[in-house]
Amino acid sequence: MKLVLFAVAAAMSVATTSAIASAELAQKKNCMACHAVDKKVVGPAYKDVAAKYAKDKDAVKKLAEKIVKGGAGAWGQIPMPANPQVSAAEAETLAKWVLSTK
Repeated sequence: MKLVLFAVAAAMSVATTSAIASAELAQKKNCMACHAVDKKVVGPAYKDVAAKYAKDKDAVKKLAEKIVKGGAGAWGQIPMPANPQVSAAEAETLAKWVLSTK
């Protein structure tokens, strides 16, 4: 029983650390200048992005690409600028985090 509780606690700790690390990464890569988790700033709230892509099996790939290359039209007139300072691995981490903000 103790082993099961330890495994559950460890898994929760990793998930929490990952979420914090991703929020910190979003701050570090200047994503939070235009986005917030729960409200529209310049760009959409991350919760709204997560809801829009919830059933899209290719969401991580699509969002990671938009993070690096930018995009336009998905959320209105204001384009999202490219962020070439974000590596492909970082973009994937950020995309997974955004999708977890439901």
